[in-house]
Amino acid sequence: MYNNKSLSFDSHQIANIIEQHNIILFDAICVICNHWAKFLIQYDHAAYFKLASVQSPLGEAILKYYGMSTTDYTTMVVIHHGQRYIESTALLKVMQSLGLPFSLMQAGYFIPRPLRDFLYRRVALNRYQIFGTTNDCILPCAENQQHFLENVIYANRKEN
Repeated sequence: MYNNKSLSFDSHQIANIIEQHNIILFDAICVICNHWAKFLIQYDHAAYFKLASVQSPLGEAILKYYGMSTTDYTTMVVIHHGQRYIESTALLKVMQSLGLPFSLMQAGYFIPRPLRDFLYRRVALNRYQIFGTTNDCILPCAENQQHFLENVIYANRKEN
């Protein structure tokens, strides 16, 4: 998605970014993850969540900030109001934030988290075998750039 690996972010910058934005980190080479990003662009009309690829310099910096692997992507990461969520809770947190009818999925919280996470991991750990990989990740364009964290950050820097 982003080829410029020379970009770097220090922990202070990452803390500020996390404080200012609700973020979804997704695996840009995963087919299902790309469909998830397209779904969010379609239904998160207010661009409440900002997307970042885990393979991007910014995505890697956020993973490092939370002490997570930057080479083994086993879960979607959601940062909502500065709090990090992973696995099934991350999915439920996003869905409840999208409003009706998607917020009805918050009923999933009634399922014990160990069971939810077990099911989440079965799909996540086998996603490449089940859904495949892609070289065609979703890219920011004029219609969706407000959904991508790096675009929002750089637009704000240009304005200031």
